[in-house]
Amino acid sequence: MSVTKQVTIFDTTLRDGEQSPGASMNLQEKLEIAQALIDLGVNVIEAGFPIASPGDFEAVQQIASNFRGAQICGLARSNDKDIDRAWEALKQSQDPRIHVFLATSAIHREFKLKMTPDEIIARAVAGVQRAKSYCDNIEFSPEDAARTEPDFLCRVVEAVIAAGATTVNIPDTVGYATPGQMGRVIKNLVDRVPNIDQSVISVHCHNDLGLAVANSLAAVQNGAGQIECTVNGIGERAGNCSLEEVVMAMRTRSDVYDYETTINSKRLVPTSRLVSSITGLEVQRNKAVVGRNAFAHEAGIHQDGMLKERTTYEIMRPEDVGFADTDLVLGKHSGRAALADRAKQLGFTLTGEQLQSVFEEFKKLADRKKEIFDGDIAALIDHEILGISEEEWSLVSFKVNLDYQMPPKILLTLEKGGEETTVEQAEGSGPVDAAFLAVKQITGVEMSCKEFHVRSTSLGYDAPGEITLEAEHAGQIYRGRAISTDCVEASIKAVLNAANRILAANRKSVNASEN
Repeated sequence: MSVTKQVTIFDTTLRDGEQSPGASMNLQEKLEIAQALIDLGVNVIEAGFPIASPGDFEAVQQIASNFRGAQICGLARSNDKDIDRAWEALKQSQDPRIHVFLATSAIHREFKLKMTPDEIIARAVAGVQRAKSYCDNIEFSPEDAARTEPDFLCRVVEAVIAAGATTVNIPDTVGYATPGQMGRVIKNLVDRVPNIDQSVISVHCHNDLGLAVANSLAAVQNGAGQIECTVNGIGERAGNCSLEEVVMAMRTRSDVYDYETTINSKRLVPTSRLVSSITGLEVQRNKAVVGRNAFAHEAGIHQDGMLKERTTYEIMRPEDVGFADTDLVLGKHSGRAALADRAKQLGFTLTGEQLQSVFEEFKKLADRKKEIFDGDIAALIDHEILGISEEEWSLVSFKVNLDYQMPPKILLTLEKGGEETTVEQAEGSGPVDAAFLAVKQITGVEMSCKEFHVRSTSLGYDAPGEITLEAEHAGQIYRGRAISTDCVEASIKAVLNAANRILAANRKSVNASEN
């Protein structure tokens, strides 16, 4: 009888995931995701690249200092400065890991690093040894390993393990590998590296050919003990191995994959929603496991089969990944206890203050909307618990006048520090554009809208609209988000959210320069 093996789940949503264009996060958002990842049950959280920026350093430092329940990892290139900075950020962690990387493929050696194979090995060993002087838990990644010559890859892996690497990660950096090839790469290391039993083999697959999950599974079948992945599969270019997909593939097909993880699968959908809300990267409706259509059945033959026996068309139960058994839940007469219970069923644990804030917004929504769905509640919770805390300007009132073939007019009143300011804006191509211009005029924040997305949070013509936008200010992108049954109101609040983030960032920059 075979023994089920434990596979380590290494989540890099906060590092590689954040490198998705437009997915940058502020400190509070990173802390929210870190807590969600711990609740989800991941084993390792790669919290960032400490030397990349002061913001990255602060995020890694805060996560390392304040979170328990997972190893906290920081990334570093194979040089002393990077490694020292990583340790400075990680040193307060109860269980720190330093992740050192250096490219090894011929194309990287020749064109990027301009180093010989022997020089690569020497620098890799020196980097691991430097990191080992700080802590015992060291991971090394030969970048672009999937395109590295097999003989040379074996030499590098043997050398870094001898130098003290406890995990050796094999990245398919450009998503070039196929499952058969990735399996052979891992098996070659298992068979040919004499000290391979002294280190865990990891795999980090990108999704450029849509094969990241398949490649990761092939690696595990051939001896890898760790999978590096991200929530919703976000990451550079086409993204990374999707955490929810690879975990549920191993769990659902346990007859093929004799492995288990520590992931609490009922937290997959809430965590997916949280990451999507924070990053602004909406999950496609037909995304496996966590997409809105993942357990939806419209075809008559499918519906008939489902009514007779669920397993005719479902290989997983929706409740096992965090979808609720039923969608219609609460109304205007529901109380705090019912809301708290429904939030818990949806995977959210609210503090007393958060519950009160969400409840107040829930009551406002209930007055506008007859039927409130799970998606509405999840959107309210996301918005309230992730709302910017450094708010300067807030919405007091607005009035829109629209005449066919005439420029829209908006009378907008905002409040700051107890004082109200009102402007009338009669320009713009529509009410949302006019509102954007009015907010700029009152706040004095110069910004341009680069992305603007509207989505319904649930079902029905009266469903709240969730607005996510990206505004550019001084060459930087800032995200704004808000929900309301009135899309103009949601748009104003989303623009204000972005403006407040810009003002907060400017204050922080001024304070840093003065100090």
